[in-house]
Amino acid sequence: MISIKVENLVINYKALNGISIQTDFFHRREKRYTYTAINDLSFEVEKGDILGLIGRNGSGKSTLLKAIGGMMSPDAGSIDLRGQSVALLAIGVGFKPQMTGRENIYIAGLLLGFSQKMIKKKEQEIIDFAELGKFIDMPVRTYSSGMYSRLGFAITATLETDIVLIDEVLSVGDERFQKKSYEKMQQLISNKDKTVIICSHSRKTLAELCNKALWIDNGKMVRFGDAEKILEEYQNYMQE
Repeated sequence: MISIKVENLVINYKALNGISIQTDFFHRREKRYTYTAINDLSFEVEKGDILGLIGRNGSGKSTLLKAIGGMMSPDAGSIDLRGQSVALLAIGVGFKPQMTGRENIYIAGLLLGFSQKMIKKKEQEIIDFAELGKFIDMPVRTYSSGMYSRLGFAITATLETDIVLIDEVLSVGDERFQKKSYEKMQQLISNKDKTVIICSHSRKTLAELCNKALWIDNGKMVRFGDAEKILEEYQNYMQE
């Protein structure tokens, strides 16, 4: 059964070219250019698949995750999640900086489609997993990247959605928390009804967790299929 279907996806970024002070002062015109982050990308992920995203920095991996997670709109093409719930786990994504960690648990849960009653039921489990102590009632703008990661992972891992998107966070935090998160991730993906996409530079992590891999470069697909074969090809390519 198909869980995620991406067809002819295109995502562009608009930015400003460098212009001279004289030109800017007299003409007040902005010279813009468009950068294509995802370029006509199509693939399908089956329910229960654990898909690893690989590619060099700037290849479009994080942009793709944000698009699937609903944080970016395609300029062309489509993403079909078959009506399933989805959560994107990435450092600092989705939190309200001025609000406390506890308040952000409720905001994140409501955005994921959970009732306040369900969030309340899971609140202490999330807090215990995140191990933030007194910081849970402090504004998240005071958090380190590791604390962001722990809270984000705890929310996503406890308030389980049909589709989980993970952007590098398994490599953040101290060694003990990394091990704890890795074990929780293994527990989550043992559920054959859950679909997971992981973006990581750790070949070891992807090899151990993923059954499929998508290699992209400059927003285009290079290879898609069996994780073991594609990870080996990618490693050989990067060593050339």
